[in-house]
Amino acid sequence: MNANKVLEILQTHLPPDAVEYCFALWKTNPFELKLSKSRQTKVGDFTSKRSKSHPRITLNNDLNPYLFLTTYVHEVAHLHVFIKHGHRVDPHGEEWKQTFTDLMIPLLWENIYPEEVLHELRRHMVNPKASSFADTKLTEAFRLFDKNKTHAAVLSQLPEGSTFQLQGRYFKKGKLRRTRILCKELKSKRDYLVPADALVQNVQLSLL
Repeated sequence: MNANKVLEILQTHLPPDAVEYCFALWKTNPFELKLSKSRQTKVGDFTSKRSKSHPRITLNNDLNPYLFLTTYVHEVAHLHVFIKHGHRVDPHGEEWKQTFTDLMIPLLWENIYPEEVLHELRRHMVNPKASSFADTKLTEAFRLFDKNKTHAAVLSQLPEGSTFQLQGRYFKKGKLRRTRILCKELKSKRDYLVPADALVQNVQLSLL
């Protein structure tokens, strides 16, 4: 992938003081860096296929700079683990946790993250989770800096039985299953596991 294109993406989406470090990560182990439209189920991902000359990382294009940065490093950590271990270890096991922590340490400073995020992120990095959205306090800190805030609600904060809209479809909230909630789509009657911290709209709270 063209280095100038990667640098342009990083300069557009990252806090300014993090650009040089993140570009150096790319130059050390190049990969395809792609932007994706907003996805409710994930903010980034890492893939590596034998048919591709380089692994690929995709990031949602609507993330605020601090969530974009953290997600970028999260996925680069997957790349580093893949280079060293292939598919032989747990994707979010101890190897990934240690690598993610090591890559994040140079970034945990006031010139890069605002205080509200930095405080929660330092706590989170003691034992990082597979998804930052599994950490409610960190999620709330990130969302303080979303540019396009809407009158949306966090699914986990709704009572069971509430109905809501997500990606143009309507659902009824069910039981929590670890970091996801079993929800029934009202039209098809099919069940879906929705991330607990998904932003939902047009909420009608359960009276139960």
